[in-house]
Amino acid sequence: MSVRNIVKSIQDIMRQDSGVDGDAQRISQLCWMFFLKIIDDQDQELELLNSNYRSPIPEHLQWRAWATDPEGITGDALLNFVNGELFPALKNLPLTDRPGDRRRVVRSVFEDAYNYMKSGQLMRQVVNKISDVDFNDLAERQHFGDIYEQILNDLQNAGNAGEYYTPRAVTAFMVDRIDPKPGESLFDPACGTGGFLSCSIRHMRDRYVKRPEDERLMQAWLRAVEKKPLPHMLCVTNMLLHGVEDPGFVRHDNTLARPYIGWTQAERVDVVLTNPPFGGREEDGIESNFPAHFRTRETADLFLALIIRLLKPGGRAAVVLPDGSLFGEGVKTRLKEHLMDECNLHTIVRLPNSVFRPYASIGTNLLFFEKGSPTKETWFWEHRVPGGQKAYSMTKPIRLEHLQDCVAWWGGPTRKGRQENERAWRVTVEEVKARGWNLDVKNPHAVEDDHGDPETLLADLKAAEAKAANLRDQLKAILAEALAR
Repeated sequence: MSVRNIVKSIQDIMRQDSGVDGDAQRISQLCWMFFLKIIDDQDQELELLNSNYRSPIPEHLQWRAWATDPEGITGDALLNFVNGELFPALKNLPLTDRPGDRRRVVRSVFEDAYNYMKSGQLMRQVVNKISDVDFNDLAERQHFGDIYEQILNDLQNAGNAGEYYTPRAVTAFMVDRIDPKPGESLFDPACGTGGFLSCSIRHMRDRYVKRPEDERLMQAWLRAVEKKPLPHMLCVTNMLLHGVEDPGFVRHDNTLARPYIGWTQAERVDVVLTNPPFGGREEDGIESNFPAHFRTRETADLFLALIIRLLKPGGRAAVVLPDGSLFGEGVKTRLKEHLMDECNLHTIVRLPNSVFRPYASIGTNLLFFEKGSPTKETWFWEHRVPGGQKAYSMTKPIRLEHLQDCVAWWGGPTRKGRQENERAWRVTVEEVKARGWNLDVKNPHAVEDDHGDPETLLADLKAAEAKAANLRDQLKAILAEALAR
Protein backbone atom coordinates (compact mmCIF):
# COMPACT_ATOMS: atom_id res chain seq x y z
CA MET A 1 0.00 0.00 0.00
CA SER A 2 1.30 3.49 -0.85
CA VAL A 3 2.16 5.93 1.92
CA ARG A 4 -0.67 8.21 0.82
CA ASN A 5 -3.17 5.37 1.08
CA ILE A 6 -1.78 4.38 4.49
CA VAL A 7 -2.32 7.90 5.83
CA LYS A 8 -5.81 8.05 4.35
CA SER A 9 -6.74 4.68 5.86
CA ILE A 10 -5.41 5.82 9.26
CA GLN A 11 -7.57 8.93 9.13
CA ASP A 12 -10.59 6.79 8.17
CA ILE A 13 -9.96 4.51 11.18
CA MET A 14 -9.65 7.48 13.54
CA ARG A 15 -12.96 8.88 12.34
CA GLN A 16 -14.61 5.76 13.79
CA ASP A 17 -13.23 6.47 17.27
CA SER A 18 -15.58 8.40 19.54
CA GLY A 19 -12.69 10.06 21.37
CA VAL A 20 -11.18 11.85 18.36
CA ASP A 21 -13.17 14.98 17.62
CA GLY A 22 -12.22 17.03 14.56
CA ASP A 23 -9.14 17.68 12.45
CA ALA A 24 -6.96 19.23 15.15
CA GLN A 25 -7.30 16.24 17.50
CA ARG A 26 -6.85 13.77 14.65
CA ILE A 27 -3.65 15.52 13.52
CA SER A 28 -2.34 15.69 17.10
CA GLN A 29 -3.03 11.96 17.56
CA LEU A 30 -1.35 11.14 14.25
CA CYS A 31 1.65 13.25 15.18
CA TRP A 32 2.69 11.62 18.47
CA MET A 33 2.24 8.15 16.99
CA PHE A 34 4.27 8.95 13.89
CA PHE A 35 6.85 10.68 16.09
CA LEU A 36 7.46 7.46 18.05
CA LYS A 37 7.76 5.41 14.84
CA ILE A 38 10.06 7.92 13.14
CA ILE A 39 12.39 8.30 16.14
CA ASP A 40 12.51 4.52 16.60
CA ASP A 41 13.51 3.99 12.96
CA GLN A 42 16.12 6.73 13.33
CA ASP A 43 17.37 5.15 16.58
CA GLN A 44 17.87 1.80 14.85
CA GLU A 45 19.92 3.45 12.12
CA LEU A 46 22.04 5.36 14.66
CA GLU A 47 22.63 2.15 16.64
CA LEU A 48 24.08 0.52 13.53
CA LEU A 49 26.35 3.50 12.86
CA ASN A 50 27.49 3.96 16.46
CA SER A 51 27.79 1.04 18.88
CA ASN A 52 27.76 3.47 21.82
CA TYR A 53 24.47 5.09 20.84
CA ARG A 54 21.52 4.59 23.17
CA SER A 55 17.90 5.44 22.41
CA PRO A 56 16.39 8.26 24.51
CA ILE A 57 13.31 6.07 25.06
CA PRO A 58 13.39 3.22 27.62
CA GLU A 59 13.58 -0.16 25.90
CA HIS A 60 10.09 -1.42 26.83
CA LEU A 61 8.51 1.83 25.58
CA GLN A 62 10.21 1.85 22.17
CA TRP A 63 7.94 1.39 19.17
CA ARG A 64 9.68 -1.85 18.21
CA ALA A 65 8.92 -3.31 21.67
CA TRP A 66 5.14 -2.88 21.76
CA ALA A 67 3.88 -1.80 18.35
CA THR A 68 5.49 -3.78 15.54
CA ASP A 69 3.83 -7.16 16.22
CA PRO A 70 0.47 -6.96 14.39
CA GLU A 71 -0.90 -9.53 16.86
CA GLY A 72 0.44 -7.61 19.87
CA ILE A 73 -1.50 -6.06 22.73
CA THR A 74 -4.83 -4.54 21.80
CA GLY A 75 -8.14 -3.48 23.33
CA ASP A 76 -8.11 -2.34 26.97
CA ALA A 77 -4.60 -3.72 27.49
CA LEU A 78 -3.24 -1.38 24.80
CA LEU A 79 -5.17 1.61 26.13
CA ASN A 80 -3.96 0.93 29.68
CA PHE A 81 -0.37 0.65 28.45
CA VAL A 82 -0.52 3.90 26.45
CA ASN A 83 -2.37 5.94 29.09
CA GLY A 84 -0.87 4.36 32.20
CA GLU A 85 2.74 3.62 31.21
CA LEU A 86 3.81 5.19 27.90
CA PHE A 87 2.58 8.75 28.40
CA PRO A 88 3.54 9.17 32.09
CA ALA A 89 7.04 7.82 31.45
CA LEU A 90 7.73 9.96 28.37
CA LYS A 91 6.33 13.10 29.99
CA ASN A 92 8.75 12.60 32.90
CA LEU A 93 11.91 11.31 31.25
CA PRO A 94 14.94 12.19 33.41
CA LEU A 95 17.12 14.79 31.73
CA THR A 96 20.84 15.48 31.76
CA ASP A 97 22.91 18.52 30.82
CA ARG A 98 24.66 16.50 28.11
CA PRO A 99 24.55 18.33 24.75
CA GLY A 100 22.40 16.56 22.18
CA ASP A 101 20.43 14.57 24.79
CA ARG A 102 17.45 13.43 22.71
CA ARG A 103 15.43 12.71 25.83
CA ARG A 104 14.78 16.43 26.01
CA VAL A 105 13.16 16.27 22.55
CA VAL A 106 10.93 13.33 23.50
CA ARG A 107 9.88 14.93 26.76
CA SER A 108 9.07 18.26 25.12
CA VAL A 109 6.90 16.54 22.48
CA PHE A 110 4.91 14.58 25.07
CA GLU A 111 4.73 17.42 27.57
CA ASP A 112 1.33 18.54 26.23
CA ALA A 113 0.43 15.52 24.07
CA TYR A 114 -2.72 13.53 24.75
CA ASN A 115 -4.16 10.19 23.65
CA TYR A 116 -7.62 10.97 22.31
CA MET A 117 -8.48 7.45 21.13
CA LYS A 118 -10.88 5.46 23.32
CA SER A 119 -10.93 2.18 21.37
CA GLY A 120 -7.91 -0.06 21.87
CA GLN A 121 -8.98 -2.18 18.87
CA LEU A 122 -9.02 0.87 16.56
CA MET A 123 -5.70 2.04 18.01
CA ARG A 124 -4.14 -1.36 17.20
CA GLN A 125 -5.35 -0.97 13.60
CA VAL A 126 -3.71 2.47 13.40
CA VAL A 127 -0.49 1.18 14.98
CA ASN A 128 -0.31 -1.67 12.45
CA LYS A 129 -0.76 0.79 9.54
CA ILE A 130 2.00 3.08 10.85
CA SER A 131 4.35 0.11 11.30
CA ASP A 132 4.13 -0.50 7.55
CA VAL A 133 6.06 2.72 6.84
CA ASP A 134 9.87 2.40 6.87
CA PHE A 135 11.30 5.82 7.65
CA ASN A 136 14.83 4.57 7.01
CA ASP A 137 13.86 4.04 3.37
CA LEU A 138 14.78 7.35 1.75
CA ALA A 139 12.11 7.10 -0.94
CA GLU A 140 9.39 6.31 1.61
CA ARG A 141 10.58 9.07 3.91
CA GLN A 142 10.54 11.63 1.11
CA HIS A 143 7.11 10.45 0.01
CA PHE A 144 5.82 10.68 3.56
CA GLY A 145 7.38 14.15 3.80
CA ASP A 146 5.11 15.25 0.98
CA ILE A 147 2.12 13.66 2.73
CA TYR A 148 3.11 15.40 5.96
CA GLU A 149 3.14 18.72 4.12
CA GLN A 150 -0.43 17.99 3.08
CA ILE A 151 -1.34 17.15 6.69
CA LEU A 152 0.06 20.52 7.75
CA ASN A 153 -1.91 22.14 4.94
CA ASP A 154 -5.02 20.42 6.30
CA LEU A 155 -4.58 22.49 9.46
CA GLN A 156 -6.31 25.25 7.52
CA ASN A 157 -9.56 23.39 8.26
CA ALA A 158 -8.75 22.92 11.95
CA GLY A 159 -10.09 26.19 13.34
CA ASN A 160 -7.45 28.44 14.88
CA ALA A 161 -4.82 25.81 14.15
CA GLY A 162 -4.68 27.29 10.64
CA GLU A 163 -2.63 30.17 12.01
CA TYR A 164 0.39 27.86 12.06
CA TYR A 165 0.49 27.34 8.32
CA THR A 166 2.25 29.62 5.81
CA PRO A 167 1.74 28.71 2.13
CA ARG A 168 4.72 26.71 0.96
CA ALA A 169 5.19 28.96 -2.07
CA VAL A 170 5.62 31.98 0.21
CA THR A 171 8.16 30.25 2.47
CA ALA A 172 10.10 28.93 -0.54
CA PHE A 173 10.23 32.39 -2.12
CA MET A 174 11.41 34.06 1.10
CA VAL A 175 14.07 31.40 1.71
CA ASP A 176 15.28 31.64 -1.89
CA ARG A 177 15.65 35.43 -1.64
CA ILE A 178 17.43 35.31 1.75
CA ASP A 179 19.64 32.37 0.65
CA PRO A 180 20.77 30.91 4.02
CA LYS A 181 24.02 28.92 4.08
CA PRO A 182 25.48 26.20 6.35
CA GLY A 183 27.31 27.80 9.26
CA GLU A 184 24.98 30.80 9.40
CA SER A 185 22.77 30.90 12.49
CA LEU A 186 19.15 30.75 11.33
CA PHE A 187 16.33 31.62 13.72
CA ASP A 188 12.54 31.43 13.52
CA PRO A 189 11.15 32.93 16.74
CA ALA A 190 7.57 31.79 16.01
CA CYS A 191 8.21 28.65 13.99
CA GLY A 192 4.76 27.04 13.95
CA THR A 193 5.02 23.67 12.23
CA GLY A 194 8.52 24.42 10.91
CA GLY A 195 7.80 25.52 7.36
CA PHE A 196 10.68 28.01 7.16
CA LEU A 197 13.07 25.54 8.81
CA SER A 198 12.24 22.63 6.50
CA CYS A 199 12.34 24.87 3.45
CA SER A 200 15.72 26.28 4.51
CA ILE A 201 17.09 22.77 5.04
CA ARG A 202 16.00 21.74 1.54
CA HIS A 203 17.45 24.94 0.10
CA MET A 204 20.86 24.45 1.74
CA ARG A 205 21.04 20.77 0.83
CA ASP A 206 20.25 21.56 -2.79
CA ARG A 207 22.80 24.35 -3.09
CA TYR A 208 25.52 24.07 -0.47
CA VAL A 209 25.65 20.75 1.40
CA LYS A 210 28.29 18.67 -0.37
CA ARG A 211 30.00 16.85 2.53
CA PRO A 212 28.96 15.41 5.91
CA GLU A 213 30.71 18.38 7.53
CA ASP A 214 28.38 20.77 5.68
CA GLU A 215 25.33 18.86 6.95
CA ARG A 216 26.57 18.91 10.55
CA LEU A 217 27.35 22.62 10.29
CA MET A 218 23.90 23.36 8.90
CA GLN A 219 22.08 21.43 11.62
CA ALA A 220 24.24 22.91 14.39
CA TRP A 221 23.10 26.47 13.69
CA LEU A 222 19.34 26.03 13.44
CA ARG A 223 17.30 27.85 16.11
CA ALA A 224 13.53 27.95 16.66
CA VAL A 225 10.84 28.60 19.29
CA GLU A 226 7.15 27.76 19.26
CA LYS A 227 4.68 28.76 21.96
CA LYS A 228 1.79 26.35 21.36
CA PRO A 229 1.99 22.59 21.97
CA LEU A 230 0.40 21.20 18.79
CA PRO A 231 2.55 23.10 16.28
CA HIS A 232 5.62 22.46 18.44
CA MET A 233 4.99 18.73 18.25
CA LEU A 234 4.37 18.97 14.51
CA CYS A 235 7.58 20.96 14.02
CA VAL A 236 9.77 18.50 15.94
CA THR A 237 8.32 15.61 13.91
CA ASN A 238 8.85 17.65 10.74
CA MET A 239 12.53 18.07 11.63
CA LEU A 240 12.96 14.32 12.21
CA LEU A 241 11.36 13.71 8.82
CA HIS A 242 13.93 16.04 7.29
CA GLY A 243 16.78 14.01 8.73
CA VAL A 244 17.65 16.32 11.62
CA GLU A 245 19.35 14.15 14.22
CA ASP A 246 18.69 16.41 17.21
CA PRO A 247 15.60 18.64 16.84
CA GLY A 248 16.06 19.79 20.41
CA PHE A 249 16.82 23.26 19.06
CA VAL A 250 13.03 23.67 18.59
CA ARG A 251 12.11 25.03 22.01
CA HIS A 252 8.58 24.95 23.42
CA ASP A 253 8.44 28.47 24.80
CA ASN A 254 7.23 32.02 24.20
CA THR A 255 10.02 34.05 22.62
CA LEU A 256 8.42 37.29 23.79
CA ALA A 257 8.35 36.22 27.45
CA ARG A 258 12.06 36.89 27.76
CA PRO A 259 13.17 40.47 28.53
CA TYR A 260 14.25 42.40 25.44
CA ILE A 261 17.54 43.42 27.02
CA GLY A 262 18.20 39.84 28.14
CA TRP A 263 19.22 38.77 24.62
CA THR A 264 23.00 38.96 24.62
CA GLN A 265 25.49 39.66 21.83
CA ALA A 266 26.39 35.97 21.77
CA GLU A 267 22.78 35.13 20.86
CA ARG A 268 22.61 37.39 17.80
CA VAL A 269 21.86 35.56 14.55
CA ASP A 270 22.74 35.82 10.87
CA VAL A 271 19.30 35.06 9.43
CA VAL A 272 15.69 35.42 10.62
CA LEU A 273 12.89 33.90 8.57
CA THR A 274 9.46 34.06 10.16
CA ASN A 275 5.74 34.69 9.93
CA PRO A 276 4.94 35.96 13.43
CA PRO A 277 1.32 35.75 14.63
CA PHE A 278 -0.59 38.92 13.86
CA GLY A 279 -4.01 40.19 14.75
CA GLY A 280 -3.59 38.73 18.23
CA ARG A 281 -2.83 40.19 21.62
CA GLU A 282 -0.17 39.05 24.05
CA GLU A 283 -1.05 38.20 27.62
CA ASP A 284 -0.78 40.80 30.36
CA GLY A 285 2.77 41.65 31.34
CA ILE A 286 4.53 40.51 28.17
CA GLU A 287 4.84 44.07 26.86
CA SER A 288 6.72 45.06 30.04
CA ASN A 289 9.64 42.97 28.76
CA PHE A 290 10.19 45.64 26.10
CA PRO A 291 11.42 49.25 26.27
CA ALA A 292 8.64 51.76 27.01
CA HIS A 293 8.61 53.23 23.49
CA PHE A 294 7.98 49.75 21.98
CA ARG A 295 5.38 48.55 24.46
CA THR A 296 2.21 47.17 22.92
CA ARG A 297 0.13 44.01 23.17
CA GLU A 298 0.14 43.56 19.38
CA THR A 299 2.17 40.39 18.82
CA ALA A 300 3.55 41.23 15.37
CA ASP A 301 4.94 44.59 16.58
CA LEU A 302 6.75 42.98 19.51
CA PHE A 303 8.29 40.37 17.23
CA LEU A 304 9.50 43.03 14.79
CA ALA A 305 11.19 44.96 17.60
CA LEU A 306 12.88 41.77 18.81
CA ILE A 307 14.00 40.67 15.33
CA ILE A 308 15.77 43.99 14.77
CA ARG A 309 17.65 43.50 18.05
CA LEU A 310 18.53 39.86 17.39
CA LEU A 311 20.17 40.35 14.00
CA LYS A 312 23.94 40.56 13.86
CA PRO A 313 25.51 43.45 11.93
CA GLY A 314 25.16 42.28 8.33
CA GLY A 315 22.40 39.87 9.32
CA ARG A 316 19.35 39.64 7.10
CA ALA A 317 15.67 38.92 7.63
CA ALA A 318 12.47 38.18 5.75
CA VAL A 319 9.29 38.69 7.76
CA VAL A 320 5.57 38.42 6.96
CA LEU A 321 3.60 41.40 8.32
CA PRO A 322 0.03 42.65 7.85
CA ASP A 323 -0.89 45.92 6.12
CA GLY A 324 -1.60 47.48 9.52
CA SER A 325 2.09 47.33 10.37
CA LEU A 326 2.83 49.54 7.36
CA PHE A 327 0.34 52.36 8.00
CA GLY A 328 -0.25 52.09 11.76
CA GLU A 329 0.63 54.93 14.11
CA GLY A 330 1.96 55.23 17.65
CA VAL A 331 4.22 52.29 18.51
CA LYS A 332 4.07 51.15 14.88
CA THR A 333 5.46 54.52 13.73
CA ARG A 334 8.34 54.33 16.23
CA LEU A 335 9.06 50.75 15.13
CA LYS A 336 9.23 51.68 11.45
CA GLU A 337 11.55 54.60 12.19
CA HIS A 338 13.72 52.28 14.30
CA LEU A 339 13.71 49.64 11.56
CA MET A 340 14.80 52.09 8.86
CA ASP A 341 17.46 53.65 11.12
CA GLU A 342 19.00 50.31 12.13
CA CYS A 343 18.45 48.30 8.95
CA ASN A 344 18.33 48.62 5.21
CA LEU A 345 14.70 47.86 4.44
CA HIS A 346 15.43 47.25 0.79
CA THR A 347 12.31 45.43 -0.42
CA ILE A 348 8.61 45.08 0.42
CA VAL A 349 6.57 42.54 -1.56
CA ARG A 350 2.87 43.36 -1.30
CA LEU A 351 0.59 40.32 -1.40
CA PRO A 352 -3.15 40.28 -2.16
CA ASN A 353 -5.68 39.59 0.59
CA SER A 354 -6.41 36.06 -0.62
CA VAL A 355 -2.94 34.52 -0.15
CA PHE A 356 -3.66 33.32 3.39
CA ARG A 357 -7.28 32.34 2.88
CA PRO A 358 -9.44 30.81 4.24
CA TYR A 359 -8.28 31.62 7.77
CA ALA A 360 -7.09 35.15 7.10
CA SER A 361 -8.32 37.61 4.48
CA ILE A 362 -6.17 40.64 5.14
CA GLY A 363 -3.43 42.17 3.05
CA THR A 364 0.04 40.90 3.92
CA ASN A 365 3.55 41.99 3.05
CA LEU A 366 6.97 40.38 2.90
CA LEU A 367 9.61 42.68 4.39
CA PHE A 368 13.26 42.05 3.49
CA PHE A 369 15.93 43.93 5.44
CA GLU A 370 19.59 43.83 6.45
CA LYS A 371 21.05 45.05 9.74
CA GLY A 372 23.93 47.49 9.92
CA SER A 373 23.20 50.46 7.66
CA PRO A 374 20.18 52.76 7.52
CA THR A 375 17.64 52.63 4.73
CA LYS A 376 18.15 55.04 1.84
CA GLU A 377 15.35 53.77 -0.39
CA THR A 378 12.80 50.97 -0.32
CA TRP A 379 11.60 49.09 -3.37
CA PHE A 380 8.04 47.80 -3.59
CA TRP A 381 6.79 44.92 -5.71
CA GLU A 382 3.07 44.36 -6.13
CA HIS A 383 2.18 40.69 -6.53
CA ARG A 384 -1.03 40.09 -8.45
CA VAL A 385 -3.30 37.09 -8.67
CA PRO A 386 -2.62 35.38 -12.02
CA GLY A 387 -4.96 36.05 -14.91
CA GLY A 388 -7.98 33.81 -15.13
CA GLN A 389 -8.77 33.78 -11.41
CA LYS A 390 -10.16 36.47 -9.13
CA ALA A 391 -8.40 35.35 -5.95
CA TYR A 392 -6.33 32.59 -4.39
CA SER A 393 -8.24 29.86 -2.60
CA MET A 394 -7.74 26.42 -1.04
CA THR A 395 -8.31 24.79 -4.42
CA LYS A 396 -6.22 27.38 -6.28
CA PRO A 397 -3.48 28.45 -3.85
CA ILE A 398 -0.47 30.60 -4.60
CA ARG A 399 2.33 28.61 -6.26
CA LEU A 400 6.06 29.33 -6.48
CA GLU A 401 5.86 29.93 -10.23
CA HIS A 402 3.45 32.80 -9.54
CA LEU A 403 6.37 34.63 -7.88
CA GLN A 404 8.94 34.06 -10.60
CA ASP A 405 8.33 37.46 -12.19
CA CYS A 406 9.46 39.03 -8.92
CA VAL A 407 12.53 36.77 -8.85
CA ALA A 408 13.39 37.86 -12.41
CA TRP A 409 13.02 41.53 -11.43
CA TRP A 410 14.91 41.17 -8.11
CA GLY A 411 18.36 41.74 -9.56
CA GLY A 412 20.36 38.87 -8.10
CA PRO A 413 22.12 38.87 -4.70
CA THR A 414 23.18 42.53 -5.04
CA ARG A 415 19.78 43.69 -6.30
CA LYS A 416 21.46 45.78 -8.98
CA GLY A 417 19.70 46.89 -12.12
CA ARG A 418 16.19 47.07 -10.71
CA GLN A 419 13.79 49.05 -12.85
CA GLU A 420 10.45 50.63 -12.09
CA ASN A 421 7.54 49.16 -14.01
CA GLU A 422 3.79 48.65 -13.63
CA ARG A 423 4.48 46.30 -10.69
CA ALA A 424 7.57 47.90 -9.11
CA TRP A 425 8.28 51.32 -7.60
CA ARG A 426 10.55 52.85 -4.99
CA VAL A 427 10.45 55.55 -2.32
CA THR A 428 13.28 57.31 -0.56
CA VAL A 429 13.62 57.40 3.20
CA GLU A 430 13.00 61.16 3.04
CA GLU A 431 9.64 60.52 1.37
CA VAL A 432 8.73 57.94 4.00
CA LYS A 433 9.72 60.33 6.79
CA ALA A 434 7.59 63.08 5.22
CA ARG A 435 4.67 60.65 5.26
CA GLY A 436 5.04 60.19 9.02
CA TRP A 437 6.83 56.83 8.48
CA ASN A 438 3.78 55.47 6.67
CA LEU A 439 4.98 52.60 4.46
CA ASP A 440 1.57 51.86 2.98
CA VAL A 441 2.70 53.28 -0.35
CA LYS A 442 0.28 52.55 -3.19
CA ASN A 443 1.48 51.61 -6.65
CA PRO A 444 1.87 54.93 -8.53
CA HIS A 445 1.75 53.08 -11.86
CA ALA A 446 -1.61 51.44 -11.24
CA VAL A 447 -4.31 52.55 -13.64
CA GLU A 448 -7.42 53.54 -11.73
CA ASP A 449 -10.65 52.00 -12.90
CA ASP A 450 -12.73 54.41 -15.01
CA HIS A 451 -15.96 54.82 -13.08
CA GLY A 452 -17.32 57.45 -15.45
CA ASP A 453 -17.94 61.20 -15.32
CA PRO A 454 -18.88 62.32 -11.75
CA GLU A 455 -21.62 64.74 -12.95
CA THR A 456 -23.23 62.02 -15.05
CA LEU A 457 -23.06 59.55 -12.17
CA LEU A 458 -24.65 62.10 -9.81
CA ALA A 459 -27.48 62.79 -12.28
CA ASP A 460 -28.09 59.05 -12.65
CA LEU A 461 -28.19 58.67 -8.86
CA LYS A 462 -30.76 61.48 -8.49
CA ALA A 463 -32.94 59.94 -11.24
CA ALA A 464 -32.80 56.53 -9.50
CA GLU A 465 -33.71 58.10 -6.15
CA ALA A 466 -36.68 59.96 -7.74
CA LYS A 467 -37.90 56.74 -9.35
CA ALA A 468 -37.64 54.91 -6.01
CA ALA A 469 -39.60 57.73 -4.27
CA ASN A 470 -42.32 57.56 -6.94
CA LEU A 471 -42.66 53.78 -6.51
CA ARG A 472 -42.82 54.22 -2.73
CA ASP A 473 -45.64 56.77 -3.08
CA GLN A 474 -47.57 54.45 -5.39
CA LEU A 475 -47.21 51.57 -2.92
CA LYS A 476 -48.45 53.77 -0.06
CA ALA A 477 -51.52 54.77 -2.10
CA ILE A 478 -52.34 51.15 -2.91
CA LEU A 479 -52.04 50.13 0.75
CA ALA A 480 -54.14 53.07 1.92
CA GLU A 481 -56.88 52.21 -0.57
CA ALA A 482 -56.85 48.56 0.53
CA LEU A 483 -57.16 49.49 4.22
CA ALA A 484 -60.07 51.89 3.50
CA ARG A 485 -62.24 49.09 2.07
